[in-house]
Amino acid sequence: MGKVRRGNYTFVTWIGDHAPYHVHVYRQGRLVLKWDLENDCAMAGQPTRRILRLIAELRSEGKL
Repeated sequence: MGKVRRGNYTFVTWIGDHAPYHVHVYRQGRLVLKWDLENDCAMAGQPTRRILRLIAELRSEGKL
């Protein structure tokens, strides 16, 4: 499991979770987005520009 806090959000991935590879994004303990990292699309919730920027940063840092 990977868990990273960034900008009032918590980004969580699980090893061995179902395909496609994705990240769960929480804010104040509530799921706000489930993002498909393989196809760059939302699986649940609505992405904001800020969340997408944070996901891009975490990917470039090798944390996602």
